[in-house]
Amino acid sequence: MKGPALRYAQIFLVSLPSFVLFGYNQSGVGGLDDFTSWIRQFPQIDTVNTTGAQESHNATGQGAVVASYTLGALIGALSCTVVGDVLGRRRTIFVGALIALIGQALECTAFALSHFVVGRVILGVGVGMLSATVPVWQSECSPAAQRGRNVVLTGMFIALGFALTQWVNFGFYHMQSASAAWRVSLAIPSVFSFVVMGSIFFLPESPRWLVMANRSDEAQRTLAALRGDDPNSLEVLAELRAFEVSLEETAAHRHSLKLRDIFTMGEEKLLYRFLLCIVLQFFQQMSGGTLISVYIPTIFETDLGLGADLSKILAACALTWKFLCCFVGFAIIDRMGRRAAFMVSGGGMSLCMLALAVSNSFANNHTASIVSAFFIFLYNLFLPVGFLGANFLYPAEVAPARLRVAMQSFAIANQWLWMFVVAMITPVAVTDIGYRYYIVYTVIAGVIPPAIYFFYPETKNRSLEELDEIFRESRSIFEVVVWSRRKPVRESVVERYIEKIEGEKAGVEEIE
Repeated sequence: MKGPALRYAQIFLVSLPSFVLFGYNQSGVGGLDDFTSWIRQFPQIDTVNTTGAQESHNATGQGAVVASYTLGALIGALSCTVVGDVLGRRRTIFVGALIALIGQALECTAFALSHFVVGRVILGVGVGMLSATVPVWQSECSPAAQRGRNVVLTGMFIALGFALTQWVNFGFYHMQSASAAWRVSLAIPSVFSFVVMGSIFFLPESPRWLVMANRSDEAQRTLAALRGDDPNSLEVLAELRAFEVSLEETAAHRHSLKLRDIFTMGEEKLLYRFLLCIVLQFFQQMSGGTLISVYIPTIFETDLGLGADLSKILAACALTWKFLCCFVGFAIIDRMGRRAAFMVSGGGMSLCMLALAVSNSFANNHTASIVSAFFIFLYNLFLPVGFLGANFLYPAEVAPARLRVAMQSFAIANQWLWMFVVAMITPVAVTDIGYRYYIVYTVIAGVIPPAIYFFYPETKNRSLEELDEIFRESRSIFEVVVWSRRKPVRESVVERYIEKIEGEKAGVEEIE
């Protein structure tokens, strides 16, 4: 395969199954907590047949079980700071899928809560490795003009995982008394692990990583295959030259301690770029994404007082709607740009959370329940515009080549950390403070538009090497956004190297 066919294979054989795994396993357990067989197997986290202090205690335990997956994912994402550049992108992805498969096997065969939690943590480690590495691999393989669409698809696949698990759980709910109901539900995503493991080594390694590993000849052939061009074409040679020059500028630091490099400023403004990645992932979680995706059946059933069947159908419909809305984000990310997408998404989510806080303040009110359901669906329109895909893309764009995996790993680990916090506290918060819980998300999401406007430079249509130049040429962090707007996209880094190579060839011909 070459060119577009090869890029489609990357998307559908690796990115899709990796991020369906992400979404399915994040949301899966939240829909099983009222299954009869689940409660019988794990009575320690039963919140359906308990009340008072016992219910509060079990809710805390339930939050811990759900959140153990995110804790494992945090560890998995952080591990990529060590193994990501050593193993390379493909081998790291294979290891992540293998670890996820082991975790799924332990989950499905669990007869004790401790056994289940161990499996869930191991599953999280594997998914964390995939979530930190796959977007980097894709962004490094994609042309600048298509990078946004190719990587933002990750959010669409996460949403597909969310929707799939709700429909599967609804289907198995009618045989909830049998333990096979929840065991098979949790076993289904193992198919996606097998797909990733079976296909990754038939797909190309990142050409940028190959250059870092001093395998430039292989990088040249890989880049030619990805671009659907001849290995000796000017475009391929120029893009390869751009990779090499970008890495040569920091070659002396290639084996330095990544933590020490990341926490420095200097000409490259590494700390500033690192904080852009970290804060963006904080916004992604603390604007309510995990709250809605994981606990949406609980919100419909407990907060809004709807029946179990209706709650599961509405949850599945809401997350299917979220998946369909991801096509909006896919369509606009390379047209509207990253900054506009983030600001529109953040402002819309803040307004929806404010509406949920107001509507949930009316207890046992049918009209208020309808309003709440409407704003949950509306929230699922705004979230995918900027914070269900583009948040994976942006850190890979602003990070320098030698620290790209490290920064992406820390950023994704930070996302998993706040996902753990949300998953842990939500059952207790919904029980204890009710509608006031939504006010927290209203305020945090409301901070997103001004933060993006003042501090986040636009990355649309720029090569990764050109973005390095923007950060280096800006005199301070307050000038980066301004400089990114003023600097024309007129001449890409690759085009400049095409001119240089043509000049070198003309010089050689003249001498001959």
